[in-house]
Amino acid sequence: MFIKILLLVIFFAITIFVGLYFRKRASNVNDFVLGGRSVGPWLSAFSYGVTYFSAVVFVGFAGQFGWRFGAAAVWIGLGNAFIGSLAAWFVLGRRTRLMTHHLKAATMPAFFGTRYFSQALKIAAALIVFIFLIPYTASLYNGLSRLFEMAFNIPFAYCIIAMGVLTAIFVVAGGYLATVVNDLIQGTIQLVGIIAVVVVAITSKDGLFAAFRGLSEVSDEVAGIAAGGFTTIFGPNPIDLLGVVILTSLGVWGLPQMVARFYSIKSEKMIPKGAIVSTIFALFVAGGCYFLGSFGRLWSDDIGMVANAAGTMLVPANGFDSVIPTILSQMGEVMIGVVIVLVFAASISTLSSLVMASASTLTLDFLKGHVIKQLNEKGQLLIIRGLIVVFIIISSSIAIMQINGVFKGNLSFIADLMGVSWGALAGSFLAPFLYGLYWKRASAVSVWCCFIFSTSVMILNIFFRSSFPSILQSPINAGAFCMLAGLVIVPLVSAFTKVKDKAAVEEQFSCYETAKLPERTA
Repeated sequence: MFIKILLLVIFFAITIFVGLYFRKRASNVNDFVLGGRSVGPWLSAFSYGVTYFSAVVFVGFAGQFGWRFGAAAVWIGLGNAFIGSLAAWFVLGRRTRLMTHHLKAATMPAFFGTRYFSQALKIAAALIVFIFLIPYTASLYNGLSRLFEMAFNIPFAYCIIAMGVLTAIFVVAGGYLATVVNDLIQGTIQLVGIIAVVVVAITSKDGLFAAFRGLSEVSDEVAGIAAGGFTTIFGPNPIDLLGVVILTSLGVWGLPQMVARFYSIKSEKMIPKGAIVSTIFALFVAGGCYFLGSFGRLWSDDIGMVANAAGTMLVPANGFDSVIPTILSQMGEVMIGVVIVLVFAASISTLSSLVMASASTLTLDFLKGHVIKQLNEKGQLLIIRGLIVVFIIISSSIAIMQINGVFKGNLSFIADLMGVSWGALAGSFLAPFLYGLYWKRASAVSVWCCFIFSTSVMILNIFFRSSFPSILQSPINAGAFCMLAGLVIVPLVSAFTKVKDKAAVEEQFSCYETAKLPERTA
């Protein structure tokens, strides 16, 4: 217990110190929200990675999908690395940096408002961000609290409060720069920690080959999966696996807290280096998480199994979110301490990005100029800081209610919360953002259609899930469907609607040509 507490105290002290250290460099909105658009590739890459992977992945997704798909769950980690990281940096990075700088857009809703000449779009996007980032944030608390209960045997509410207070202190004090510097520190902890955890866990099962052999002998009589089904290349359920890969890999292309990393990078020339660093980070962290989770059934005697309510699969007796904590509970006290710091670091970094994205978006894109007509720089900073605290209070309250069983059924697991959040956000934003960067003919009407379609589908999925087609009853699959549908909706609707100001659009896209001029001259 002393070792675990000591590691946490050291982590808390470093995190708070960084926040206070950068307090003087967060004196205006541009510095507080974007770090003055002067962040280097290493900080940006690590910040992207740790914002991507948190307790949601380590506890919720790795546990649930490792259990369901077996060794094939590793495909999710590979998709996160090569689609969610490498491709995202090369497809979105440079154009996002140039276009948002040219349009003077500090947030994704601001980009929509300026790019599509619609203040109403900006307001709608801001509300979508604020509403649907809340369940994602709640899922972070949930994953972390389960590990704290296992390690310290203390009520999860205390864990949630501690996490919220720590995040509020360093984000409110130091803003974006404090966040990305802490991300670098926390990302290093994640890299070292996940490697150590995987090695210890697999060693406890007599090594890699013995673990695979053991997994090949596992069957699920209720689901009709024979021995060997959990070691096939695409697992027992390839369609659901594909849905998870799409949601967790392509989905980040439309998440405001992820895309913001491209806004703030110092120069577009740093994109290739950031892409490589980010991809390597994802391979180790995401790959390691899902690799560990894929062996979850080897601990079934400790986890306990029952048939699910539908009688279609054997599931963990205490839910999917108990798989990883049970595996970790078999390790020594030092390793448990390392894991606690690892997951705390991952969760704090993601939480800080979420609260920053939500508070800045609501202030700059909804309140400023609409609700509050005259709002100076000092007032904007004050409101952003206040909303960070409000956002933390709301999301932590939802997390406590969820773990107490208030949300039964449709939102009972971490993956369900994240699926609803990512489905609505990425389904609404991915296609309009991607086409907005590359295609001059994308129209504002098509963006509205995307917003309405995706938010409606995900809200209906919460309340009327049983009425959906079987393949779309999972919020993961429903979210993936919304993202892919958006890629069709935007060009289809744009073909029948007009762009408001073609000359202005040409001027917007001129930033790409202007950026090439120095290279051509040289």
